[in-house]
Amino acid sequence: MTVTAGRGIPPVSHSPTDYRLVWRHVRLALPVGVGLGALMLTPPAAAIPSFADQTGLPCQACHIGGFGPQLTAFGRGFKLDGYTLRTKPFNVPVSAMAIASYNHTRADQVPPPDRLAANDNVVLDQASVFLGGGIGQHIGGMAQVTYDGVAHHWSWDNFDLRLVNKARLFGTDATYGFDVNNSPTVQDPFNTIPAWGFPYSDQGVGQAPGAGPLINGALAQQVLGVSAYAWINHHWYVEAGGYSTPRPGTLAWLGADPVGPGDISGIAPYGRVAWQQDVGTGTMHLGAFGLRAALHPGRDRTTTLTDHYRDIGLDASYILPTAKGDTFSLQARYTHESLDLAATCALATLPLTCANSTLSEVRGDIGYVWRGKIGLTLGAFAVTGPANAQLYGGPLARPDSNGGTAQIDYTPWGAGNGPLGPLVQVRFGAQYTAYGQFNGTRFNYDGTGAKAADNNIARLFAWIAF
Repeated sequence: MTVTAGRGIPPVSHSPTDYRLVWRHVRLALPVGVGLGALMLTPPAAAIPSFADQTGLPCQACHIGGFGPQLTAFGRGFKLDGYTLRTKPFNVPVSAMAIASYNHTRADQVPPPDRLAANDNVVLDQASVFLGGGIGQHIGGMAQVTYDGVAHHWSWDNFDLRLVNKARLFGTDATYGFDVNNSPTVQDPFNTIPAWGFPYSDQGVGQAPGAGPLINGALAQQVLGVSAYAWINHHWYVEAGGYSTPRPGTLAWLGADPVGPGDISGIAPYGRVAWQQDVGTGTMHLGAFGLRAALHPGRDRTTTLTDHYRDIGLDASYILPTAKGDTFSLQARYTHESLDLAATCALATLPLTCANSTLSEVRGDIGYVWRGKIGLTLGAFAVTGPANAQLYGGPLARPDSNGGTAQIDYTPWGAGNGPLGPLVQVRFGAQYTAYGQFNGTRFNYDGTGAKAADNNIARLFAWIAF
């Protein structure tokens, strides 16, 4: 789990949030001991008009609401087929996007965010450049470089490269191949998994809860992995692979934190299985996923011990398009994490009894898009775990946080009929996030009288891709 609050666009450079929950007298262990996998680490936003140019299809063919990253059933197949579908002999595989927002928290932030005011901040959330498309019938991918307008920092962002082929497997049509990526779950086609779940664009200036599973993004842009996968008869998706950590110099050259949560000992295995089926006029999926990792916290090998994480989850979704062009969607995910922070406890000269704990997280959202233009989404989350005075601060010494996010947005040209041409897309939105519990309690979670609701945040944003 993590004590790092903030954003995942890109997940670099934001100052870690103390959360007042780990051994205060051991600053070496603080960022890495419990600090892995931010609960509110934002799923990276992505919308790549070069894919629309390559396929000759409007953005709404692949994206619910005409704008990324939430995928339709057709969009899932395009991704799993390696981004290789093409109707034009050649297109320029370069796109760009930017998101800017106004953010107001219920209470002023003390201290204020780095380089920002205590409240009412207008920021460039991110600006990204993409290289994305297919080469022939067997190779395709997406690579993203992002400027974080809050941290004022460039870095590599999402990377997903595929080598695919088609064949008959188990007597039916199938796509199979290999995937290289830099963030567990970024290769996944379903919008229930952490990398692509709601909210698809999130604030980067307010506080965020401190505890969440490792798979929620702590390893994003800190690792490199290879997996083999198969998409069988448009019903079954299976994947197995593993991740390792690049050298510190390589990560620094890419703009990522060279220390991060630590380096993986050996290989961290990742697995995924999902079943998709048409139900009525809609499409349903049920799935399961898992990640195991042993980390040297902070790349410190003073001790021979490692921190162990085991994340196992279940997820489901349902997409229902209507004859009038509206779309209803439902996503849900449950994750259970078992952790043994033996290395962190040893580095902190604390008894190993502090090391064992668990976390459970539930997330879900329901959305409706009218005529492919106006969307309304309601989402909720809850993280719970046993009390542990050595891991967590606050009056209850618990990791518990919960809350919800409501968003309304307007995407005028998802059908490709914009005044600047079919490859320019814009989304305007209003978003509000409210907390019932924050870092263990509703009141005085930080020992200075702060309330969970003080972190409620209202956000207006504009998102353009071209």
